[in-house]
Amino acid sequence: MTTDVPDSGKVALVTGASRGIGYAVAKALVARGDRVCITGRGAEALREAVDRLGADRAIAVPGKAHDESHQAVAVERAMEAFGRVDFLVNNAGTNPVYGPIAEVDLGVVRKVYETNVVSALGFAQQTYRAWQREHGGAIVNIASVAGLAPSPYVGAYGMSKAAMVNLTLQLAHEFAPGVRVNAIAPAVVKTKFAEALYGGREAEAAAAYPLGRLGVPDDVGGAAAFLTSDQSGWITGQTLVVDGGMFLNIHVN
Repeated sequence: MTTDVPDSGKVALVTGASRGIGYAVAKALVARGDRVCITGRGAEALREAVDRLGADRAIAVPGKAHDESHQAVAVERAMEAFGRVDFLVNNAGTNPVYGPIAEVDLGVVRKVYETNVVSALGFAQQTYRAWQREHGGAIVNIASVAGLAPSPYVGAYGMSKAAMVNLTLQLAHEFAPGVRVNAIAPAVVKTKFAEALYGGREAEAAAAYPLGRLGVPDDVGGAAAFLTSDQSGWITGQTLVVDGGMFLNIHVN
């Protein structure tokens, strides 16, 4: 991907961004002129993502989100390459278990929390210390509607996303006034990560949404671009639900 958009002078670090929602976020930020540092587990997938985004606007740092040394290296590389980290988008996540919460392995729950919640806090600490404490910026945490209501058979994931919503409140309070912190809570978005929720029955799944379709990664990418823009300059501590109207059905008998 090449772009003639003028450089905005701003830089974002986006975790879990080799594909899906994370990549869509990075793409939206690059499209408006930002430069990005993207992370993920697969080095080859990240290289391909950088090629699509444009090597003049993007770098990649492979590693596991919950690894504290990876968190530090990612922020260091972004600072070395671009000299600043204005925005952090915490998108890295995992959901390795499906089944009743009464039977879930507690070791798996700990893994989910390490990746989905603790890593987000770690990246926030790193970007805050490296740049945002002195210069300001914005953080966006990718949560889920699973964290806002019961989420049968993905309870560990839902619990972790509820914790992500609360983490957003804590960071928004403590990092104010210089750093705004918000979350996005998507419903089902058509990604490889969520394919088990709609694969082979997309029309049936989409029928549950008032807007008549499932989400696509760009829906979340656009929301993240807004929450890191000047247009959202008086918004912090909020969770933006991006769900195609799904929650409207909760109130209909």
